[in-house]
Amino acid sequence: MGDRETSNHSEVTDFILVGFRVLPELHILLFLLFLLVYAMILLGNLGMMIIIMTDPQLNTPMYFFLGNLSFIDLFYSSVIAPKAMINFWSESKSISFAGCVTQLFLFALFIVTEGFLLAVMAYDRFIAICNPLLYSVQMSTHLCVQLVAASYFCGCISSVIETSMTFTLSFCASRAIDHFYCDYRPLQRISCSDLYIPNMVSFFLCSIIILPTIIVIIVSYIYIVSTVLKIRSTEGRQKVFSTCSSHLGVVSVLYGAIIFMYFIPDRFPELSKVASLCYTLVTPMLNPLIYSLRNKDVKEALRKILGKKLCLFNSILTENRIK
Repeated sequence: MGDRETSNHSEVTDFILVGFRVLPELHILLFLLFLLVYAMILLGNLGMMIIIMTDPQLNTPMYFFLGNLSFIDLFYSSVIAPKAMINFWSESKSISFAGCVTQLFLFALFIVTEGFLLAVMAYDRFIAICNPLLYSVQMSTHLCVQLVAASYFCGCISSVIETSMTFTLSFCASRAIDHFYCDYRPLQRISCSDLYIPNMVSFFLCSIIILPTIIVIIVSYIYIVSTVLKIRSTEGRQKVFSTCSSHLGVVSVLYGAIIFMYFIPDRFPELSKVASLCYTLVTPMLNPLIYSLRNKDVKEALRKILGKKLCLFNSILTENRIK
């Protein structure tokens, strides 16, 4: 029996990504929708990173974390979106075994890292609002780098465990993955191995990743709200709530979709695909918009950059007219 499973596992050289079960006529519409969203992700997150790196006034822990958030959003959406768009036009919809392993590993790495980074950002807001006099001391550059590095380390460890556990399964039932990217639950559906231990490990990983980060976020915001309520100035309250509501909005969308995807029984594959869209494409698209539109510092930095570009453009036009 063991030899047969090993043989079946070794014979798998590629998989088929089924994608969305819609009429073929709708594939063009879905392709255009994915293309529009991905273009907004590239423009928004690259723009956010450039603004943060070029404006000295944004050289603070909050924007350091925000820059890393944009980097993560950009890369894990890039792991998913291009292949999904290619498959809308492809008849085979295949992905190589190595490609599937890489996609799952990178996606798991970045999505887990983002979860920890959002918890770090909540802690950063807690220190800034509740202990403003000690903020520059407690949130030193060294600590910020350590917190981001720890987020990536946790993401890498969990990704290695999840990926290695998933691809040691035997895939003898089918090569067709009922999803638009390689994820561990759709891969488990086509496995003929005993899933008890993988499910327990996955549940344990989700628990030690999601619960601690949610606790940090909730406790941080309990202290933030209690501090904000003590502020007598209405303008001061609005400024703090404006900053924090952006972060809470991102957390709600991301964690809501992930909890639905990984903690609710896997009975509705099509619904799972829609939930996956929330954190693979929708959240990376909305993050730059939420943080830029609700942030005066970012809008001011953007005005400066656009102003410089406009001045440069006008000077070039003037020179050409003189010539």
